[in-house]
Amino acid sequence: MTTTTSSPTILLIPGHWLGAWAWDDVLEHLGTDHSRAVAMTLPGLDGDDPERAVRTLDDQAAAVLDVLAGLEVSEDQPATIVAHSGANAPVSLVLDRHPELVHRVVWVDSGPVATGSVSAPDLPEGLEELPLPPLDVLAQQASLEGLSAEVLEHFRARAVPEPGPVLRQPVELTNDARRKVRTTLVCCSIPSAQVLELARTGHVMFAEVATIEHLDVIDLPTGHWPMWSRPRELAEAIRSEASRTG
Repeated sequence: MTTTTSSPTILLIPGHWLGAWAWDDVLEHLGTDHSRAVAMTLPGLDGDDPERAVRTLDDQAAAVLDVLAGLEVSEDQPATIVAHSGANAPVSLVLDRHPELVHRVVWVDSGPVATGSVSAPDLPEGLEELPLPPLDVLAQQASLEGLSAEVLEHFRARAVPEPGPVLRQPVELTNDARRKVRTTLVCCSIPSAQVLELARTGHVMFAEVATIEHLDVIDLPTGHWPMWSRPRELAEAIRSEASRTG
């Protein structure tokens, strides 16, 4: 039976090119609840960091664990981690290293990665960072459905180039306990039925989904950035999933 808890700790982690600011609208809607919800900027995505271009996935995973420690998260009081898009690599590392700290992971138009995965294996070796591509190119890579011209302009203005080491570093996973963490997929640009079928057939991007022991799916039809296109509905889904204890 599914029960709920009234004061879950929620950590929101954005994907490529984004900082904590990307969750502002979602946090506004979560603010009416009794949850403790915070957003973080991963190392390498702080535009004021002079060393950001050399940050690694290990740096990012360590930073997530530092934030959890600051929130007094423990095995007795684990957190819900919400990971959007390219945050899947560092969050997969966190699940591998300290699954006991995670009550539930909510993947937003994303999902866990398999060991050996590399975010951008074809990235030229000499390229130090990857800036946000032109919007017409971005639209070929991910759905922009639901985003106004104003939102896209804000995205462009605040986007920070993704560090090359983050995109090149293979993800090394060794702890099968990560697969026991309760997991929710919030499926936006690809319907859940299609995601589950791709997982079943071993598609490289979704194969790890098939190994999860406790999996729930939510369809939230929109583009790849639902924190901007449907923030209220996303906040409601996050709040509901974070409050579940079974």
